[in-house]
Amino acid sequence: MVITYHGGQNFKITQGDLTLSFNPPSKDSKLQSSKFGSDIVLSTLNHEDFNGVENASFGDRAPFVINGAGEYEVKGVAVRGFASESNYDGKKSINTLYSVSLEGMNLCFLGALSTATLPPSAKQELDDIDILFLPIGDEGMLDYDEAYKLAVQLEPKAIIPMHYKPESLKAFLKEAGEDVKPIDKLTIRKKDLEGKESEIVVLSH
Repeated sequence: MVITYHGGQNFKITQGDLTLSFNPPSKDSKLQSSKFGSDIVLSTLNHEDFNGVENASFGDRAPFVINGAGEYEVKGVAVRGFASESNYDGKKSINTLYSVSLEGMNLCFLGALSTATLPPSAKQELDDIDILFLPIGDEGMLDYDEAYKLAVQLEPKAIIPMHYKPESLKAFLKEAGEDVKPIDKLTIRKKDLEGKESEIVVLSH
């Protein structure tokens, strides 16, 4: 599995011929947008910063779009979505947390989550997380210390911070007591995570 970061909350995850796009910004967003073809798009919040499905389409092929709570299975990828709260951009709205099972790994994508208290349905289901995608940028989402406390509770093997300003990232790493250098992309297999505990991986964009 290869994970690349395109800024904001936009990630491209590839596994063989399969490509997933998480929270691509639309053309109306102020966030930088990257255009790449995807088989599956996961959007956590109906906001121009996260719902740019058009930037994940290629040719005549439209991706399968997941944009809410429920259970999905697409091209061998199992996805569960849980409704949660967001105050992103100053508006109270519904954010969907996603649990994604891919190549024997459990990915948890928190989106624009604004509270460290997870919905009960998600709490029961979100165990044994391999990689946690964690917003640390405030702006109506978790701030860095709330984000770190939640990450510790969830006990993932690896944490990928997202949607942050440089000062938020610096504060988050200080809170975690870690000094991490950014890498261009993360190429990872299940066995690479054995024995890891909340290892922070910073991806450059």
